Amino acid sequence: MLSNQSLQFLEDLKSNNNRDWFLNNKKRYEEYKKEYQSLIQSFLEILKPQDASLELLEVKNCTFRINRDIRFSKNKDPYKTHMGIWMNTNHGNNNGPGYYIHIEKGNCFFAGGMYGPENDDLRKIRKEIAFFYEDLEAILGDPKFKKVYSGLNITETNCLKNGPKDFEKDHPAIEFLKLKSFVSIHKFGDSEVTKPTFVKDTSAKLILLKPLLEFLNRGLFTE
Repeated sequence: MLSNQSLQFLEDLKSNNNRDWFLNNKKRYEEYKKEYQSLIQSFLEILKPQDASLELLEVKNCTFRINRDIRFSKNKDPYKTHMGIWMNTNHGNNNGPGYYIHIEKGNCFFAGGMYGPENDDLRKIRKEIAFFYEDLEAILGDPKFKKVYSGLNITETNCLKNGPKDFEKDHPAIEFLKLKSFVSIHKFGDSEVTKPTFVKDTSAKLILLKPLLEFLNRGLFTE
């Protein structure tokens, strides 16, 4: 779990997103950083025994820097005002399938899958879906999975208007094949973060994503 002090630090940073304020509150940031790293370690200790693909991960592999890359962004705020935890099942690929936790007031969620794969990886995943869509349907249709997740996330920006080329327009899995990202999401309330059982409860729901991540990795690495 996180303390209210860490959550308040993020809220105060959101209202004072500038270097002078950050430097004046460096001690608060250091305490926040310790809690951040401790939280990641707690998740890894629970999830590693259940998913061997996470075995090589260390806390530093799952951490995001608080500094934003503003070089090509219209938003010039220098610091991130949310906490993100990324546990990649394919340690050698920065954008492999994985588990993600996002903590931000009014926008807390955890998710799993693969966001915005490169074109080559996208083609591989679509090929896997085209041939084995029934496997994907079984994963998404599992009662335990459905209790937490409502399938794959589908939005206008995440989905082609028409089916991708090289696939039949009337393919039984055409709605899956239109996707450009393959992610399942569960939103939760801010108050969950400070509960003593937060890590345990969240881990139990995250591990339900393991079959989906394995399906995506199968597509990426099967010749």
